[in-house]
Amino acid sequence: MKNTFIILLMFLSTSISFAQKKEKDSIKVIELKEVILIGKKAAEYEKNSKSLSTIEAFLHQSSSINMIKRGAYAWEPIINNMPTERTLVTIDGMRIFGACTDKMDPITSYIEVTNLSEAVIQDGQSGSLFGNTIGGSVDLKRNKPVFGEKKLETQFHSGFETNNSQKILGSSVNFKNESFYFDLDIMSRNAENYSAANHQEVLYSQFNKLNFSTTFGFRIKEHKLLETSIIYDKATDVGYPALPMDVSLAEAFITSIKYEVVPKNSTIKNWETKIYFNTIKHVMDDTTRPNVPIHMDMPGWSETFGFYSKLKYSFEKHHFLVNLNSFYNKSLAEMTMYPNNPNENLMFMLTWPDVRTLYNGVFLEDSFTVSKNSNLTLNISLGNHLNTVSSQFGLESLQIFYPEMSDKKNRFLKSFGANYHFSKSGFHYHFGVAYSERAPSVSEGYGFYLFNSFDGFDNIGNPNLKNESAIEGSFSIGLKKEKLMIKANASYFYFYDYIIAQTDFSLSPMTIGANGVRVYSALDTATIFNTSLSFEYFVNPFFTWNLQTTYAIGKTNDNENLPFISPFSYTSSLRFKKNKFTSEIQLVGNATQSNFNAEFGEDQTPNFAILNINAGYQFKFGNTKLMLKTGIENVFDKNYSTYADWNNIPRMGRNMYVNLNYLL
Repeated sequence: MKNTFIILLMFLSTSISFAQKKEKDSIKVIELKEVILIGKKAAEYEKNSKSLSTIEAFLHQSSSINMIKRGAYAWEPIINNMPTERTLVTIDGMRIFGACTDKMDPITSYIEVTNLSEAVIQDGQSGSLFGNTIGGSVDLKRNKPVFGEKKLETQFHSGFETNNSQKILGSSVNFKNESFYFDLDIMSRNAENYSAANHQEVLYSQFNKLNFSTTFGFRIKEHKLLETSIIYDKATDVGYPALPMDVSLAEAFITSIKYEVVPKNSTIKNWETKIYFNTIKHVMDDTTRPNVPIHMDMPGWSETFGFYSKLKYSFEKHHFLVNLNSFYNKSLAEMTMYPNNPNENLMFMLTWPDVRTLYNGVFLEDSFTVSKNSNLTLNISLGNHLNTVSSQFGLESLQIFYPEMSDKKNRFLKSFGANYHFSKSGFHYHFGVAYSERAPSVSEGYGFYLFNSFDGFDNIGNPNLKNESAIEGSFSIGLKKEKLMIKANASYFYFYDYIIAQTDFSLSPMTIGANGVRVYSALDTATIFNTSLSFEYFVNPFFTWNLQTTYAIGKTNDNENLPFISPFSYTSSLRFKKNKFTSEIQLVGNATQSNFNAEFGEDQTPNFAILNINAGYQFKFGNTKLMLKTGIENVFDKNYSTYADWNNIPRMGRNMYVNLNYLL
């Protein structure tokens, strides 16, 4: 009865809401995008309570995004309560695939806040610009200057956090003139083990990280430019307290070259073509762990070549977007086990059997201006997805379970959607329907004895899985006035062939102490319902009150709970700003997670509420600026964990921080 009441309350709240999407005037196209400002371009840091926070903390501001945490580093973003298999994360439109079978290296872990300008979030099928997705997408856009009057800007960043003695140091250099620009950024982080409440040390939660990013732009002709970029990221000695293994190395090299045309007085508004390459190496090991039953090394590699060519043009009342995109990915992971008896042979297997994925797709969108107050957006995405198992040893290993398995699997993926927007007198409405499909991930299709420490089972992929598909319905309604903005969103996903690992009692586990073996299969149907309410009120010129709540339900076709579905959560803050001084008090909490599924390792997590406070001041010395941000997180040192904390790992206790940003 309590759950039903919450659902009804949240659903009824959609009658007084406003989507926090990027908004244009009523005559132009109304976009579905939600944009979160990040890094040094985010209004000179003023709006960010913790300017040198992680990418994940910035993304968590969105009501659509939560984080699965396995430690203090590299949290896995989940969009609309769907994990990374059902969503899409890109960096400047580039497809990048992690090299870890345990998802310890999400794409967000290979960049830094200081080299990003914004995160563009699109819900559901509307995020299919760079490939098929069901849950939605996040495109992380990097900083870049624009051509203009000659200017050189230098920035220095430093920070310290008391709980885990995290030390943050970085520097940025930006230059531009009429024909050339560049952006150079270096950032390092070093953290020791953090402590939960009451100074309880959480072992194996340390990490070291170095990130380097650079972008060069050249004006070829008046309306044409060439841009090259490089990202290098290296993390070492990364502990994962919720997992049985740590990471000795996570290293990424990401590079691209882009050609862009921005015509004047033309129906073509923008034409952008990019070629990119990235390679990732990820090494798991357990050498720092005591009492290990058998020592293991688990390295993984991922390489991706890709391109896209994106064209925007307008004709009368139509605003068209066309994107041709393609990528070729190689995913390889292996495991070597070292027996305690040196006279015994090593045990070796391929956990990802050198799977090659070739994808070619096209995305078409037409935003049609129906009237000065309304707009209709139609889109379709079509793609061909080919998997090839290149390792004969890996293929033969999987053929133990699938004797008729071929080394190739070709799939055709399609999705389409329609979204209607109406706005008048400050009221905004949105209605959307969509259909989307996705292919199984490398782990779901070809994983070989992947141990899941959350439920304690070894997992085996299934190359015979059908494409997972979903029908989506979305609705939002809101109001924007001079002192008030209120919005609410609701979305419903009805899945067919929902991919999930299920127990096979005929198989024996490979991992010592495992509960058994699960093989990826598909439920006939499943459903996920998401809803959120956001409220912003400008009390007076100095005070602003914000409130955000979310709630979700996920069910299987047998009415069982899907794993990792968020309970009711809320964030409320009161912000003060006068001249160069800002301060904020924030309350963050979750209700009890009662809709859990014990079969997948979940349990009931209790409700919690924590208090955060922060303050900032901007000092100006001639043409230079010094921004100071300081605050206390978890002020009352609350001991808690959430539904998304792997194996109930406790969150960080009281933490004080200082961030300094110096602009020359």
